[in-house]
Amino acid sequence: MAIILATKTCSITNSKTVEGIKRFASEDKLQSRSNIALPHLEASSSRRHLLVSVGPSLATLATLACGLSPSVVWADENSGNKEEEDKGVIGAIKSLFDPNEKTKSGKVLPKAYLKSAREVVKTLRESLNETSDDIAKFRRTADSAKESIREYLGSWRGNQTVVQEESYVILEKVIRSLANFYSKAGPSAPLSQEVKYEILDYLNTAEEFL
Repeated sequence: MAIILATKTCSITNSKTVEGIKRFASEDKLQSRSNIALPHLEASSSRRHLLVSVGPSLATLATLACGLSPSVVWADENSGNKEEEDKGVIGAIKSLFDPNEKTKSGKVLPKAYLKSAREVVKTLRESLNETSDDIAKFRRTADSAKESIREYLGSWRGNQTVVQEESYVILEKVIRSLANFYSKAGPSAPLSQEVKYEILDYLNTAEEFL
């Protein structure tokens, strides 16, 4: 009976719950006085009184637990979720307007430099790994690599912000190797396997610092 009563009272308003608690306290006091005035009542009467007293007590506790605790927990969860969402939005905004970016190696470098250097690594690797017999496709990949190198050199060569960085030093070796080869073999000569593998190794190392 106490469990059924607790379930039904979950929807009672806070004011009614308080009135019920007060009424129970008043009835409990009257019943206690009756027990004192009539000590000669039989054991069965005492047991009935105990059931009547304990029943409302359990119902009251169940009502309070059902009606109040979940709302407090729900409020705490909502507050925590809201804080996490706010932190995520603020972090995204800061990252968007931050001119710098952390690299794989943990260093903080200009985003523009990292983007340009990564493009050199990407396009030059694609050009060196191109094995298609399609001359047009081969020229497209080669032209993309030339363009990315040209933009990189125009924006960052000699820039004091990055000249000491490992990625910058390695890309300088890559460009120097290509220049040395074509100055000796001619601008149309196919790249030797030795130079090709050397440059690919350089690109892999540079990528670790970007």
